[in-house]
Formats: sequence, C-alpha cells, structure tokens
Amino acid sequence: MKDKEPLIRVEALTKDFGNPILALDNVNNNIYNGEVVVIIGPSGSGKSTFLRCLNLLEVPTKGHIYFEGVDITDPKNNLNKHRRKMGMVFQQFNLFPHMTIMRNLTIGPMKLLKKSKEEAERKAMELLERVGLADRANSYPNQLSGGQKQRIAIVRALCMEPDVMLFDEPTSALDPEMVGEVLDVMKSLAKENMTMVVVTHEMGFAKEVGSRVIFMENGKILEENTPDEFFDNPKSERLKSFLDRVL
Repeated sequence: MKDKEPLIRVEALTKDFGNPILALDNVNNNIYNGEVVVIIGPSGSGKSTFLRCLNLLEVPTKGHIYFEGVDITDPKNNLNKHRRKMGMVFQQFNLFPHMTIMRNLTIGPMKLLKKSKEEAERKAMELLERVGLADRANSYPNQLSGGQKQRIAIVRALCMEPDVMLFDEPTSALDPEMVGEVLDVMKSLAKENMTMVVVTHEMGFAKEVGSRVIFMENGKILEENTPDEFFDNPKSERLKSFLDRVL
C-alpha cells in the first residue's frame, strides 16, 4: 500500500488558537486508499482539530494538505469541489429538522451532484435499506432515536459518493445501547474498503477495524502503529499510561 500516492498527505500541519500549547504542532501523516485510520488520545489533544483540518472546516495556521494530489490549502484551488468527495459525520447529527429523512438525503446530491430526483431517491433508498432504516424514509428527524439519526447522518454523507469518510466521535453523543448499531454500519463500510479517518473513544472498534491507530497529545502524534502492536506493545510511557486508564 505504502508505495502508492497517498489519498491524503498532511505536511507540517500547525493550528494556533493562541493558547500556550499549539492545537496542532507540525503534524505530518499520510492516509492511503482503503485504510481505516483511528485517532485516539486524551481530551484536548488535537484529534478533532486534525480531523476538521482535513477538509478545512478548521483552517490551518501553517502547513499543507494534499487530497488526491491537489493542495486544498492553496486558495487558488476549488475547495468545495474537493470537499464534496469527503464525507463528514459529527457528534451531533446536523439533520434538517423540517425535512423528511428522504429530503435530507437527496438535497445534496440534487443540488451539488446535479442528480435527478429519481436517481437521488433511488440511491438514498438503497443506502437506507443497507442500514435497516428504509421504513423511516418519510419520517422527520425528531421521530428517530439518536442511533437512528446517526445512521441517517452516515447515509447522508454516503449519498454524496465520497472518496473518504471523516468521523468526529460519531458515538459520543449516543446512549450506550445505541453505540453498537452505529459502529456496525462503520464496520460494514470498512469491509467494503471505504477509506475512513475516525476520531473515537471506542477502543474495541480501533482494535477490530482499524488498519492503523494514531495516539495524539498536545497537538502532536506521539505514536502510531497497527492495532495489534499499538495495544499489545505500546512504545511510549505516555501511551501505556493512557491505555491503562481506558482499557
């Protein structure tokens, strides 16, 4: 895998919010096609800032992000064109409350991908069936549980046919019994070789599904490895103490 051009290349990424410690401190990393990169670390370590920088929801102070070979941090490039290929799923579901689920799912593909209503609805229905929510197509978000809303949020991102999916703690706002249904959808995406970057506290998911696990603290990547090596043979004392607390 590593001899190919990375899907996302991060070079010297720095984000300064004016705090004593940089939110991101000269971070370098490559994300390859088909990888599931899981990012863990203590609160305030820079995980979500890193993820949000990947599609410039957070604008870096310094550094470059290359997506599919294009420097998206260069203002001359059409950011929105590249952003469409990056699906984003947040802690909060961000569904439009006044629209049915089907309308939530089809508005993006119709407006941005210029799909016909029929084509957009057909794709949305296929994906709803896949996540077990075809019967909720005409419901409104307030009629759904948190787990159902998050599955819909994932489907909404998939309707845009992205090349990579970014997940920012997608289960942290859910009741514990709803976490599994969302993780199951993410696992099925991983089996289909969807490239995913996931910020999460779900260590079981990191172990089972991750192709690589990254540990961040104080805006830096302290350690990264395959899940087996990462969890069974941590190199740094800091990662050892973190895992002792969370496992």
